This record gives sequence, C-alpha cells and structure tokens, in this order.
Amino acid sequence: MHTRCVHAGRDDFARIGVHAPPIDLSSTYPMHDLAEGTADLDALAAGEAAPAHTAVYARLYNPTVARFESAFAELEGAQAAVAFASGMAAITALFLAPTDRGRHIVAVRPIYGGTDHLLASGLLSREVTWAAPHEVAGAIRPDTAMVFLETPANPTCALVDIADVVRQAGDVPVVVDSTFATPILQRPLALGAAAALHSATKFIGGHGDAVGGVIATSEAMARGLRQVRILTGGILHPLAAYLLHRGLPTLALRVHGAQAGAGEIARRLARHPAVHAVHYPGLPDGDPQRLLGRQMSGAGSLMSFELAGGYQAAAHVMESVRLITPAVSLGSTDTLIQHPAGLTHRLVPDAEREAMGITPGLLRLSVGVEGVEDLWADLSRALAGVGDADWDSSSEGAASPSNGELAAR
Repeated sequence: MHTRCVHAGRDDFARIGVHAPPIDLSSTYPMHDLAEGTADLDALAAGEAAPAHTAVYARLYNPTVARFESAFAELEGAQAAVAFASGMAAITALFLAPTDRGRHIVAVRPIYGGTDHLLASGLLSREVTWAAPHEVAGAIRPDTAMVFLETPANPTCALVDIADVVRQAGDVPVVVDSTFATPILQRPLALGAAAALHSATKFIGGHGDAVGGVIATSEAMARGLRQVRILTGGILHPLAAYLLHRGLPTLALRVHGAQAGAGEIARRLARHPAVHAVHYPGLPDGDPQRLLGRQMSGAGSLMSFELAGGYQAAAHVMESVRLITPAVSLGSTDTLIQHPAGLTHRLVPDAEREAMGITPGLLRLSVGVEGVEDLWADLSRALAGVGDADWDSSSEGAASPSNGELAAR
C-alpha cells in the first residue's frame, strides 16, 4: 500500500514529461468541431467518466480532478471514484443519485453530525429509518435504496461490522463513511460494501489546506454520482484536487505515525483520574467484536474521552491546551481537539445525541504526528486543571446552550 500511495495516478508522468501532477485551471475549453463538442456534452451529462475530445466546461469535467479520482480508486480497489467540492457535497450527491430502488434509507448511528442533520432534515425528500447495527435486516423495506453507516463512528469511534451489515442488507447497497480509517486501515468494498465515502479534507489531504469529498465505487454507481455533480455544480476545484493528490504519497506514513502516538495517548488518558471513559478501538475493551485485524488493520488515530466534570470540564480542557489546536476537523498532521455536543453534532437533537453517547463531557481528539511526550505534556497540564477544580455537574445543562439558544445567536 505504501508504494501504491506514492505512484497511484502517476502512470503517464514519463510520457508527458512531468514529475508532479499537472494542474488544469481552465473554466472552459475550446471546441473547433461542434459535433464533437455536442457529443462530449451528451456523454458527460449521461455520467461518462471522461470526454472523447473536449471537456466543454469545468463543471462537467476537469483532468486534474480526474487524475486524483483515478489514484483514489486504485487505493480503495474500486472501479471508479467521484470527487466533490466537500464531504457534504459528496454525501448529498450520494443521497440524490438516481436509483430505481426507492427513496428510503436505513442509517446506522452515530454518524457525522452534518450527515445526521441532512438525513433528519427532510431537505432531500428521503425517508430515513435509524437502526442499530444488529437491527439493519429488520429495517429493510422493498423501497430501501441504501444502508448508510460510518465506521469507526464519529465521534465515539465505535466499530461496525461491515460484512455483517452487508449480509443483513441482502441486495440493498451498503455505503460506508470510512473517513476515520482511510484506505490504509480499511477497505469497505473488499468487505462487500457498494461504496466507500471519505471527507478528503481530513486524512487524504492531511495538512488542513484543502476541502473535498470523494466516493469510491463501481462504474455504474459512479455514473449517477457524476450526473448529480454536474447538475448541482459540486465538482472538486482543480487546485484542491492537486493538493489532495499530493497528500496521497505520505498517507500511509501519516496514518501509521499518528496511530502509533494515539495508542499511547489513549492508554495514558484511560489511567487519568479526571477521565471517566476513553473510546478507542485499540484499548482492551475498545473492540468487543474483534474487528481489528479482520476488518481494520489498525486502531487509527481518533479517540473520544469523557470527563467526569461534564461540560465545564470539557470547555476548560479545550481552552487550556496550547500545543493541541482546539478546532473541528481531523486527520491533519497536527493534533486537534473538539467538543462534539457543542460543535460537530450540535444540530442533532439533544435526546438523540445523548442516546448515542455524545454527552456534554465528551471530547474528540485527532492525534497528529507530533511527539507523544509533547502532546501528553499539553494534555496532562490541561487535565490537571480539571482535577483541581470542583466542577458542579448539575450545571451542565445551563453551561451548554440548547439548540434553540444556539440558533438565536
């Protein structure tokens, strides 16, 4: 996989005489033969991967984006990949793509808060049934278009058995948000999933400077995704495509390096008196289904941990770290910490959020590639402040604004 990361999408470099991926920033393309231009427009609008003669217009096709898509499809072992302007653009296209199966979706919680809110909002005119992993078979209906899940789950890092969900789903396509794992640690298509979705903003880019989303799947499914992308204008910008492709050669190094540090941080957090619980697949009780080694090749670099002091303690830790960056997102070279209940999952209704284990005292940590001792010195100093304080857990509700209060601000 290390070699594939370095060389994917670069097969023609010697022929075209370059050593770095070329960037095509054209917004429109000349066509000296109208019949050829018309034929290419028709082909792209129908979901073809590439034009025969001219790209016509950048909303329809861009060669820099196509090069990144080819490289990413190779990493996931997919026939095709379709890249979008953001992870949410990719998810939206997934739910809007044409299907003859129906408009019903079975979704397994927890998932990213933006995805959860999109599904629950009714904006896409899709009916959603929420199900636990073992309840998928019972939730399937004749009009079910897909089963959607995320593993490791955001933000609890709980693992879902992909192969078991695929078995329960029967002939209904299963789509896996594999953002936390990347193709380095998990390849959902090899386990029977129909598609693997990623917020490429995270590990794929890896440096916090490019926003994008990508779905690896079959060519048949990719055609429908491209059609939606053309109609909605959701194509990835070529400069972002260049940056995401540039991130691939170091992807395996970054994922494995961050994972090594995360394991040690998780073990130390589990022993800290201010920490009530740590959710990380690499801990002794973090993988009850024993999916590590069978589904994932490693535990990854994401974890969440709950503070006994609740919301006030969590806010104190976020405000006290100095080396670690208090910010949303994940998978960057630097370590990020955020509060899911107040940020990434804020728009999920309170009761449903708490039922998923996303409590006021929960923090999510994305470990980067810094030195473990430097990270721990920063974390332990912030946690020491929590240990010294007498937090009143009864004030959690007052300290953490409700959805209504948030909307009014």
